[in-house]
Amino acid sequence: MGMQEIMRQAQQMQKKIAQIQEEMANRTVSASSGGGMVTVTASGSQEVTDIQIDPTVVDPDDVGMLQDLVVAATNEALKKSREMMEEEMSKVTGGVKLPGMGMM
Repeated sequence: MGMQEIMRQAQQMQKKIAQIQEEMANRTVSASSGGGMVTVTASGSQEVTDIQIDPTVVDPDDVGMLQDLVVAATNEALKKSREMMEEEMSKVTGGVKLPGMGMM
């Protein structure tokens, strides 16, 4: 395989990765904590896009619990977002993690 062929394949892979990154920005995942009392939605580009809080969990005497639920749901949603991106990227890279190519 010549150098030109390697460069062509690398450019094709880079285009596919850019396309996946764009698609992932439009896909979302959600995670809940507290038995569904707090639900966080995040995009494939690692941005929190929505937080839903059940009004029954809002207790002015226990703000710490609500904060813990929000943190737990947010961390889980971002984890799912990373996993979704890694899964899609591995389809292009054959499972090889390429630095600087959107692998998180």
